[in-house]
Amino acid sequence: VQLQASGGGLVQAGGSLRLSCAASGRTFSTYYMGWFRQAPGKEREFVAGIRWSGGRTYYVDFVKGRFTISGDNAKNTVYLQMNSLKPEDTAVYYCAAGVAPNWSAGGMNYWGKGTQVTVSS
Repeated sequence: VQLQASGGGLVQAGGSLRLSCAASGRTFSTYYMGWFRQAPGKEREFVAGIRWSGGRTYYVDFVKGRFTISGDNAKNTVYLQMNSLKPEDTAVYYCAAGVAPNWSAGGMNYWGKGTQVTVSS
């Protein structure tokens, strides 16, 4: 299983970015896909997740109403639309896949390389 995240960059506070995670290597119909982030000096934390089949979504409280996770089955790609970005959203964002909705860094089975998101004030 390979996961490739992209879409990070530098944006001003209040701006938007859309991250993409392209998945390949096997069928993902029974997988859960998630976005995590890690800021300097902090632990990796869960941001948002989605069940590949059915589209049920999961969010951490501090992004509800600002971030939206979605998936395109035909493209095997999961997106994270991030609006109203804040400087505290600055982190390396990682996509991950797991066989269960265990939204912890140790609960995911596969990880992609991260993409840097920097929000300036």
